[in-house]
Amino acid sequence: MLRGSAVPRTSGPRFIAEAIRAYGATHVFFVPQMLLETLTGMEGMGIRRVMTHGEKAAAYMADGYARATGRPGICMAQHVGSSNLAAGLKDAYLACSPVIALTGGPAPLARHRHAYQELEDFTQFEHTTKFNAHVDHIARLPDMLRQAFREATTGAPGPVHLQIGGHHAESIMTEAELELVVEDRYRQVPPFRPAADDSLVREALRALDAAERPIIVAGGGVAWSGAQAEVVALAERLSVPVATSLNAKGTILDTHPLAVGVVGTYSRACANRAVGEADLVFYIGSHTGSQVTARWQVPRPGTPVMQLDIDVREIGRNYPAQVALPGDARTVLRQLLDAAGPGKSTKRGPWRSRTQALVEEWRSAVAASVNSDAVPMRPERVCRELSRALPEGAVLVSDTGHAGIWTGALVEFTRRGQRLVRCAGSLGWGFPGALGVKCGLPDAPVVCFTGDGGFYYHIGELETAARYGINVVVIVNNNSALNQEIPHFDRAYGGDPDERGREMWGFSKVDFAKVAESFGCMGLRVEQPAQMGPAIEKALAARRPVVIDTVTDHRAFSPKTWTGAAGVGH
Repeated sequence: MLRGSAVPRTSGPRFIAEAIRAYGATHVFFVPQMLLETLTGMEGMGIRRVMTHGEKAAAYMADGYARATGRPGICMAQHVGSSNLAAGLKDAYLACSPVIALTGGPAPLARHRHAYQELEDFTQFEHTTKFNAHVDHIARLPDMLRQAFREATTGAPGPVHLQIGGHHAESIMTEAELELVVEDRYRQVPPFRPAADDSLVREALRALDAAERPIIVAGGGVAWSGAQAEVVALAERLSVPVATSLNAKGTILDTHPLAVGVVGTYSRACANRAVGEADLVFYIGSHTGSQVTARWQVPRPGTPVMQLDIDVREIGRNYPAQVALPGDARTVLRQLLDAAGPGKSTKRGPWRSRTQALVEEWRSAVAASVNSDAVPMRPERVCRELSRALPEGAVLVSDTGHAGIWTGALVEFTRRGQRLVRCAGSLGWGFPGALGVKCGLPDAPVVCFTGDGGFYYHIGELETAARYGINVVVIVNNNSALNQEIPHFDRAYGGDPDERGREMWGFSKVDFAKVAESFGCMGLRVEQPAQMGPAIEKALAARRPVVIDTVTDHRAFSPKTWTGAAGVGH
């Protein structure tokens, strides 16, 4: 449905403010000076303007906001900061997150004349957006803003960039007759929920029924579609175990008898083993990229695969699809449930028992580290305490690297509504991403898990959190190192030269609790395992931004990824 309100004459910046409000954005993340009259024009509109300490952080916050809410996140930067914003959109692109970036650009009359701070950076957005366009005249604002929201939300969602002429968008700082037309369906992902052909639904059910050891792999598309309940319902109806990607962790509780955990590179060995033993893998909303398949080794090439995806280009990309189900995850899963009828499969008792045994075997293998009282602490023990303390409806936000591995594999989601929002590849995304998640979900407990290496990237945003009262809890896995890199340097040295290699992976010892306090946040330092649970509970109750400086063993490494062979390093 279209909602139109004719505006006889208005300024370009005012029009952008009205459009952002009309599309339902509650926050804008920015570094000045860009569209200042847009920002001032938002007074009284209910839009919070969050000024960050860097353009990448602004993009990461908009990304976190989008992933939390399903609504496009808005970020802005003047021309000189555009390259930083382009780099910040990489994670949103990899995670299919609907972010709309507005930047300034070269003014036509100033090109090739050494204008101050001028450098053409438009092409830098080509590889980090799904739509990249110029707006060089105020008359194009109405249609290009509509196009931006359409592009960001349709199909597989993703980031969009509009470059507006002039360092601060001066080309639209005039008045014109502009009609604001809002296309309501593009305010949120997904705007459309296409169904699959009935014949394909029947074919998929026949394939599932014929398989003795089928398994579901739920991907990020399940989260975007809001299809978690349907995944679990279909799994229960057909007695099919469920693995997830990191992006879909939380689709099924870790206590469910059909849950086998996160599969791929940052994974649980039991999930990889279950997928490796399956005779049919049903991917739902998953790219089947290298991380969810352990570099295309789990499942092995040649394993029968079925794929449900709203982006038909993804179906069969890495594994030929025995059955293709193009469509929205929630809609197509409901079709499968309706067509499957009420009966449960009774022939899969041995397969369910096998996957449950794999899960129990994995739990036994990690028990010593999970329950360790060692000092410095083991990260696995930190994850145990975090699992116990996370309340219902909590959102856990993780960085990449070891932070993604520890949270994906070791944190147990046991309460309704818990979910993981994880960095798609840019170390340092976790903390500003968590601030964006909290802006989008102000009433939800939001906990960020990052290492000290990731935290250093945007540590200045502690001041942003304190200034705006963005009350996240940040657990810093502080081992004074980029410790995921240590084994690589050990191998390069041909041994374990802790001191010689330290200059290439080690940091100074820093008390992040004191750093947090200096920024106006609460700081807690934990050095003993028994202190961890109470610290998390205190932080969640604080109603302030809190940093928990968690001192861990710098030589605590994650296990190698199970691939069915000798295993591969991370």
